[in-house]
Amino acid sequence: MYIILVYDINLEEKAGQKVLRNVFKICKKYLIHIQNSTFEGELLDSQLLKLNKELNTYIRKDKDSVIIFKSRNQKWLEKEFLGKKEDYKTDNFL
Repeated sequence: MYIILVYDINLEEKAGQKVLRNVFKICKKYLIHIQNSTFEGELLDSQLLKLNKELNTYIRKDKDSVIIFKSRNQKWLEKEFLGKKEDYKTDNFL
């Protein structure tokens, strides 16, 4: 399944930096980093379960959020860039 993951980590407390670092590393292990707190990629159901489990060990449910958009097929997604286009590894879009 094709995944787009975005997260928002509360950095008001010092602990937020550690959470941010760990969440970033976990997401990078499974997905492609495309912009700030945004990742995308193709995952098996089992990989998505592992990703969720790992993220849940760090996400503070009262302060942080992660949103995972799922699509059965990446062909249904169209990407449009506005402004500066970075050299993202997004050539998997049709």
